[in-house]
Amino acid sequence: MRNLRIVLIAVLVIILIFSTTSGAFLVMNHPERADVIIVLAGETDHRPSRGLELLSQNYAPRMLLDVPLAAKIYGLSLPDIAQDYVQRLPQKNSVTICPIAGLSTKAEAQDVAVCLKQFKAHSLLIVTSDYHTRRASSAFRHELPGYEVHVASASEPQQFGLSWWKHRQWAKTNFEEWLRLVWWEAIDRWR
Repeated sequence: MRNLRIVLIAVLVIILIFSTTSGAFLVMNHPERADVIIVLAGETDHRPSRGLELLSQNYAPRMLLDVPLAAKIYGLSLPDIAQDYVQRLPQKNSVTICPIAGLSTKAEAQDVAVCLKQFKAHSLLIVTSDYHTRRASSAFRHELPGYEVHVASASEPQQFGLSWWKHRQWAKTNFEEWLRLVWWEAIDRWR
């Protein structure tokens, strides 16, 4: 009975430690100078803003803006909307749209490889949502082994916070990202 009690206490302590640190484990924010900044598709406000901020700070001379090919908003294609957005930017000559057909981070990395052929790039600075940085970094390193990969996080306070248990949406995002990370590490990376 005493051993069972010790095991249960140990399991509860491990769960408590994991629970309080799981959000911080997902987030990586290590921007380094690179040849190209790549803003991953998915979120269209915080990620592009963070990418443009890093471009303005000379983290790279070029930026790729990943845009899903098949997506439409009110009958307008997302690549057309993105192109219009880029044309209004002061840095428009440094930003290129990268059409993305894949629906996973792994597939997006493969699509980005095609876009990178036009540049003589050896190092990449990936910009994505803070909770997505660990998985994105792992996927890009795995799929593009010839490149040095760095990552910068774009904070999305409505979606995620390190104290994920304080808000329902943060808890959902934390849980879903952990599922995706486990799937990537256990299954998808080996296919």
